[in-house]
Amino acid sequence: MLQRVQVRVTRLLEIDLMVAHDLPLASYDVLNQLAETAERRLRMNDLADRVLLSRSGLTRLIDRLQREGLVEREACASDARGLYAVLTDAGEARLAEAAPTYLRGIRTRFLDVLEPQELRQCASLLGKLLPAEIC
Repeated sequence: MLQRVQVRVTRLLEIDLMVAHDLPLASYDVLNQLAETAERRLRMNDLADRVLLSRSGLTRLIDRLQREGLVEREACASDARGLYAVLTDAGEARLAEAAPTYLRGIRTRFLDVLEPQELRQCASLLGKLLPAEIC
């Protein structure tokens, strides 16, 4: 049942973002992860872990986002093999436009459906399943 709920909510969020902003959910997730960091950048390996994509899947997604001017790649000074994905001003603006749509989708399909007690229970249960260091 958990998988069905996750897939349904994810599909509906994807539709919302595509219709309103022509932005896939995976792209929104990458932009959001980068925006949440102090320097608006993450090493590609760390970003792949955060957005639950393979390294090659993230590379293809970053290629698309870079073509759209939403992210840039930056070399890592301490590791010649390492690369950072960096959020651009255009990427930050696109995220700001899409965030209300995403948050409205979460609210209407999840938060508004559950009572406050159920939300607390859900957070507690999910917290046990996904330790904080992974989030």
